[in-house]
Amino acid sequence: MVAIVTGAASGIGKHFAGELAARGFQLVLADVNEEGLAAAFTPQSNTLLFHLDVRRADQWTELIAAALQRFGRIDYLFNIAGIIQPGFIFETAVESIDRHIDINAKGVMYGTKLVSEVMVKQRSGHIVNIASLAGVAPIKGISIYSASKYAVRGFSLAAGYELRPHGVFVTVVCPDLVDTPMLDLQLNYPREAALTFSGPKRTLQVSDISRVLWRVMRDKPLEVMFPASRGWMARLGNLLPTLAQLLDAQLTRKGLRRAEWL
Repeated sequence: MVAIVTGAASGIGKHFAGELAARGFQLVLADVNEEGLAAAFTPQSNTLLFHLDVRRADQWTELIAAALQRFGRIDYLFNIAGIIQPGFIFETAVESIDRHIDINAKGVMYGTKLVSEVMVKQRSGHIVNIASLAGVAPIKGISIYSASKYAVRGFSLAAGYELRPHGVFVTVVCPDLVDTPMLDLQLNYPREAALTFSGPKRTLQVSDISRVLWRVMRDKPLEVMFPASRGWMARLGNLLPTLAQLLDAQLTRKGLRRAEWL
């Protein structure tokens, strides 16, 4: 089986790519961080390393061509690459809006669109897009990130409806806070990212996300929220935003306390 993994130089992408490799997958591992990618993985006959700026459709096209030339097909695409820059909107640089939308949203859209063309011709394939619970319920302090993940979630659900009749599955995975370099960055912004830290005491690990992804590959659901309890809370916050606003102060205090000992 052939899988493309973006964001493979660190965090979730790096860990899951390692598990795929251990299980014998043929891999195209992509990241904008070439040094990090080369430090994590070695090019082999079954592993192709590729510099990819997900904002560039031309680089996506080159990656897909290289994958097909090497392996002949594409069975999975894992869109994991992403960024976060906490900040209240009135304090945020305009450029941050472009970066979040271009990398988190448009990057996923480019990859899904271009890889789905191959999969539709194959009449098979599975695209897995990583969103966030911040794409289910609005999260203050990371409003631009939240908006970009709302876009990923909405796009993935709609694309799933479109592609399923052609034998292609799409799954959007919406996890809570995960212990990755993105968490470390948010610790530098405890005031802005307080709601991010308001969840359970145990922070999700990349191994937790990998277990979810293996189940996703087996069951091919349209959407997964993880952990389930926070998923239901996020759904409620989206359905009743006024109620969520009433709970804001309590959750902010909880998040600030938790950020102190993380």
